[in-house]
Amino acid sequence: MRAGSGSDSSPVIRGAEDTDAPDVARLIRRTKAEAMPWLAVPHTLAEDEVWVAEVLLREHDVRVACRPGEDRRPVAVLALSPGWINQLYVAPEQQGCGLGARLLRLAQDVASGPLQLWTFQRNSRARSFYERHGFVEVRRTDGDNEEREPDVLYRWAPG
Repeated sequence: MRAGSGSDSSPVIRGAEDTDAPDVARLIRRTKAEAMPWLAVPHTLAEDEVWVAEVLLREHDVRVACRPGEDRRPVAVLALSPGWINQLYVAPEQQGCGLGARLLRLAQDVASGPLQLWTFQRNSRARSFYERHGFVEVRRTDGDNEEREPDVLYRWAPG
């Protein structure tokens, strides 16, 4: 049964813990590789793990979705800062089940105002996802990021 298709299999959303850092780094890396095989990979896995542990978990409100039961490894991650969705990744095998939408609604529910996020212009699946959930394109860049990939800024405003 796919996640989200029944109440017993729906991932549980919880606050990220320090011990989640390696799994979150691997989840982000694996999801990017599958969704965007053309994207440059500017860091090693070890560097990504340090960044998650020392920056992401320290400076953001990070939530993870985990399978119910004893396996508490994240299958999705959401990182927020005031006015921003900084990270939203769902493991490839969990995509299309509503988990990304659950996390996005959570971000919208806890936001005290508009939310913004960046995604890559070539990531059409992510762009369609955000647009379906009320985000509108604000501006584009020619790749002013460490991947040197053109991106697009999206904005969502409540009601």
